[in-house]
Amino acid sequence: MKNDPSQPTSRAADPNTPIGFIGTGVMGNGMAGHLLEAGHPVFVYTRTREKAESLVNRGARWAETPADMARHCQLVFTIVGFPADVEEVYFGEQGLLAAMQPDTILVDMTTSSPELAQRIAEAASENGGRALDAPVSGGDKGAREGTLSIMVGGDREAFDAVRPFFRLMGKNIVYQGGPGSGQHCKMCNQITIASTMVGLCEALAYAESSGLDPETVLQSISTGAAGSWALTHLAPKVLAGDFAPGFYVKHFIKDMSIAAGSAERLGLELPGLQVALERYRQLEARGYGDEGTQALFHLFKED
Repeated sequence: MKNDPSQPTSRAADPNTPIGFIGTGVMGNGMAGHLLEAGHPVFVYTRTREKAESLVNRGARWAETPADMARHCQLVFTIVGFPADVEEVYFGEQGLLAAMQPDTILVDMTTSSPELAQRIAEAASENGGRALDAPVSGGDKGAREGTLSIMVGGDREAFDAVRPFFRLMGKNIVYQGGPGSGQHCKMCNQITIASTMVGLCEALAYAESSGLDPETVLQSISTGAAGSWALTHLAPKVLAGDFAPGFYVKHFIKDMSIAAGSAERLGLELPGLQVALERYRQLEARGYGDEGTQALFHLFKED
């Protein structure tokens, strides 16, 4: 009889097995919260413990280090800031790989480099476990509401085992292929968004300069061929002067830099990505790195 891929297929995906979650920032807090709400025992770790207090108050257990978590959990999710943070969490002296149990599944949901994802998968396999790279899209709203798009690379059986847990965090869950494939897919996502954000801000600046009411303009263009998630959710924030981060400028620069490096190794020229990356770097240089990606509009108001 064939396994039902909607059901757990390994001990790591058993609903009674403790789940580890590393990274409880803008995205991770909501994602880990869905696991708790579903009744799963959850261990949490983050460098700044205060960011995990709300989860601990709801019943999550604190792990002192990633290695401590690996000793308790055979399924661990991570979503941290930068590739250097991923390196430390996985390969550090107190990292996951140093202490993982056999049959553990490690799932990195950080947007990171495909090459690093492949290294993690190889190291996990050498230690008797498996790894998935599963970056997400949908911002803080998607994390809170459990509607993220999750792009997964790695071992197919591990994906089938973890899919019930992905379904608690996201709605569009797609297996892309072997190790690194999830990260390559996320690069496609970020390359698309890069040019979209430039176009969005240019359109709003043009609407204002031409004497149109930008909100009325959005009524016309947001449901036409120009429609996008960004136009629907971020353009109104720009018009309201709301630049709070659903996704940080500094993290978007990191993502675009990874995409640009990968494209170069693939021999691809991506001018739209390069223009967006240059503009966002200018934005960060002016002190807006901790604002949301919609803050790009500042450049059009200040130039």
